[in-house]
Amino acid sequence: MININLLQYNKSLQIESRESQNYIFDFIRKKFLVLTPEEIVRQLMIHFLINEKGYPKNKIRVEKGLQFNNMNKRCDILIYDLNFNPLVLVECKSAKVKIDQKVFEQIATYNMTFKVPYLLVTNGPLNYCSFINHKEKKFKFLEEIPEYYSIC
Repeated sequence: MININLLQYNKSLQIESRESQNYIFDFIRKKFLVLTPEEIVRQLMIHFLINEKGYPKNKIRVEKGLQFNNMNKRCDILIYDLNFNPLVLVECKSAKVKIDQKVFEQIATYNMTFKVPYLLVTNGPLNYCSFINHKEKKFKFLEEIPEYYSIC
């Protein structure tokens, strides 16, 4: 598990109320979305990756669509390398959702489509990052989330 204080980015979030509904600004898609606990974690993680790890904003896609077993799915965050090849897949959950085997199976299923070398799972307080060597079929958990330019 990797310790990250995502709450330090609370001040970066733009939240507004309209007609008794709260909305949060998606920094990547440049639009307001309904404020949900999962969306808060997603936006905090995006700010962390950009501000702390140097991930370029223009290499991040939010809710990228994919097809698996003839079903349409969406991954939370997909990050591309310098040549726009998929590099990091991020699965965000609400802080109340336990990070368990089911969550790891979900991101692994999505990765069957993207085949990225780095997977990141977060619910805010709990964060896990792993590296997959697809050629050697090896997998290992990392002690920290790598900086962007160290992996691409």
